Amino acid sequence: MHRFLRTPSLRHAAAALALTLAVSGSAVSATAASAPGDRSSTGPSGRAWFTSWAQSQQELAPAPLRDQSVRMIARLSQGGGALRVRIQNTFGKDPLTVGAATVGRSGAGDASVSGAVRTVTFDGRRGVVVPPGGEVWSDATSLRTRAQDDVAVSLSVSGTVTPGRHSSAFRTNYLTPPGSGDHTGEASGSAYTQTTGSTYLVSAVDVRNPALKGTIVAFGSSVVDGTGSTDCGPGCTPDGTDQRWTDHLARRITAELPRTRQLAVANAGIGGTTSSDACPRTPAGVQGLDAAARLERDVLALHGVTGVLYYYGTNDLANGCDADRILHSYREVFQRLRAAGVEVYVTPVTPRPGYSDRNNLDRHAVGTFVKKRNSCDHTCDGVMDFDQVLKDPLKPNSIDPAYDTGDGVHVNIAGQRALGDFVSLPMLLASAARR
Repeated sequence: MHRFLRTPSLRHAAAALALTLAVSGSAVSATAASAPGDRSSTGPSGRAWFTSWAQSQQELAPAPLRDQSVRMIARLSQGGGALRVRIQNTFGKDPLTVGAATVGRSGAGDASVSGAVRTVTFDGRRGVVVPPGGEVWSDATSLRTRAQDDVAVSLSVSGTVTPGRHSSAFRTNYLTPPGSGDHTGEASGSAYTQTTGSTYLVSAVDVRNPALKGTIVAFGSSVVDGTGSTDCGPGCTPDGTDQRWTDHLARRITAELPRTRQLAVANAGIGGTTSSDACPRTPAGVQGLDAAARLERDVLALHGVTGVLYYYGTNDLANGCDADRILHSYREVFQRLRAAGVEVYVTPVTPRPGYSDRNNLDRHAVGTFVKKRNSCDHTCDGVMDFDQVLKDPLKPNSIDPAYDTGDGVHVNIAGQRALGDFVSLPMLLASAARR
């Protein structure tokens, strides 16, 4: 049975169940409190399912969906013999009715599907109702994929509902017009005449591949999410999508590690967020999305997770947090991750020219803590010194001009590649070896 990671209130659950019975005899309402783990399946690690792609839900979309279909594109870091998807209604105010869902390999840069379109089911049924605050994982769907394949996940939404979204997909996703109904089974993308730069409803894709050794989750703010990854400099057109440092890291893993030592990579970045929940100037739009608040939903609820790349702190300083508050949040999150058997690799806070002298003193204090004994004073498992990669050698409180997008905070594609190149692959494999 496929279950919620976060249980909505009894009132919302009852409303969703009533709607399920009313609108469709073929839909199933998800009603319990945890997602499928399949941790007893075959394979050297005792697991077969690994999260191969993720984009964390963060808010509601600005406009509702009305009896229409969406087609979201996910770049898999690793492939497998089957997959399953997670649909979230975490921020929704109303039940979400999915009448039909499909998956297939994405076509070349448009809304089309290449090859067979596979039906996705939920507890054996084509439809599902997801209550407000809830989420559901689909059943396994047979679809053979490889590392760096693009997969199209199509959902038909019945009725009128405002969907949750990840606001910055850094690629194009697709919608049919309102009132157009179910087009999930069509390989042609001709019905998907509307586009969005966000990812709606779909927040993770798992692959079934017992040969994988683990999933590495990058967890942080816009520097993880991918801001800057579409910028290759003045007059330059990026060579395709998926140019974030985590995408480059995933490609390195595929190319450089033996086939028997492969890892998946999932991105859990949300722009504007902080590590601490106590920064006095945190904008209202990201309050409640601090690291501790979303750790369970966006990291621990994913599958096969062996390591986390923790890249937080720039927004904490900008929003008024000092070193003590930042380090308090670090220790809390690191303790929870390690208690769950997940290793933690941390970067010192990277440069930002708008910092005050006080900010830079706090940045130095956080960096000293992170680097102490190369293990955050024995509270984490390793260090990724992205500060060393990005800082201007002549002005170390600023980003190297070769990497700067122009805002002094985010890095361009060259900087993204530099970060992805810097991560130690043996370090990541060590996290899997100790599971």
